[in-house]
Amino acid sequence: MNFDLTEDEEMLKALAERFVEDHYDIDRRRQYVAADEGFSRANWSLLGELGLIAAPFAEEHGGLGLDATAIATVFEALGRGLVVEPLIDNVLVAARLFAQVAPDALRDAWLAGLLDGSRRIALGHAEAGSRDGSLWVETRAQGAGAEAQLTGTKACVVAGAGVDGYIVSARAAGAAGDAEGLGLYFVEARAAGLVATPWRMADGSVAVRLELAGTPAVALAGGQAELAETETLASLARSAEGLGIMQRLFDDTLDYLRTRKQFGVTLGSFQAIQHRMAAQYGVIEQARALLNLAMVSSGTDGFAKAVAGARAYIAPAGVTLGHEMIQFHGGMGVTDELTIGHGHKRLLVLSRWPDSPLAALDRFADAA
Repeated sequence: MNFDLTEDEEMLKALAERFVEDHYDIDRRRQYVAADEGFSRANWSLLGELGLIAAPFAEEHGGLGLDATAIATVFEALGRGLVVEPLIDNVLVAARLFAQVAPDALRDAWLAGLLDGSRRIALGHAEAGSRDGSLWVETRAQGAGAEAQLTGTKACVVAGAGVDGYIVSARAAGAAGDAEGLGLYFVEARAAGLVATPWRMADGSVAVRLELAGTPAVALAGGQAELAETETLASLARSAEGLGIMQRLFDDTLDYLRTRKQFGVTLGSFQAIQHRMAAQYGVIEQARALLNLAMVSSGTDGFAKAVAGARAYIAPAGVTLGHEMIQFHGGMGVTDELTIGHGHKRLLVLSRWPDSPLAALDRFADAA
């Protein structure tokens, strides 16, 4: 099977790598994360100029219609660079979903800004009562079309700080947990009755808690099926980002072990350390194989199953690899001065959001 990238995929990979090379080092990354929104607005605008924001959109919506291989390639490269700009949550999830399900007039009013990065939106779906990406939605919707009103709370809206609007899941009928009666609605960030409270996640990124009290909204087409399709693609991107981070931590640690001396010899000369590094090399290669399987399964009935399998393995394996790389560095590994701690925190968040590896394993088993 041929895993060589096409010319366009090589170009996108090189573009992402050049962005990292020109705009990222550990000092600047700390500055980006410390910003109120958890990333650099200047970098976000640049990503818009480079076309990386528009790229995941379908061609009919002004994007490049990236397939699974291109998406995974780009986000693995961004993962290696420990990029903090929320392309997955604001673009691949929310904006791309918006372009698919928004009414024509609403889409026309917002799409240009979403493509060039001058506007951002986020998805509000997770609630305090939900577990592992379940259908548990207590937020209620009244009215229809452009006259809808929403009441409820969304506990975790990732990359929701400073956005211009939200896609919010709400229930027009049925009980919490039912697949039927669940719909999607668009809410502008300045809408009446909407309160967004920001909070920091473990990796320093900013999420918000949304409280809606009779908040005006516009009903969108679609519901659970569209959410599931979007989340499968996002899960592929998160797994690719996780693999990129794993490779970065491994490479940085390998360089450290080749130069750091203890008892007059380099740490990498100790056989026990060599065995542990070899074991983590095998983990990375297995993760890459599962990601490749997911990519080549795109467009088949087995795509969602392959993505779930990749996530079920990569999510916990990334956290374990991070623990190992931190231990090799000693106390320095958890400081903000090294990439190791930064990468490990991001792997920790990726392993738990939007659900646990066990939930992904359950989806893999159910699809068998």
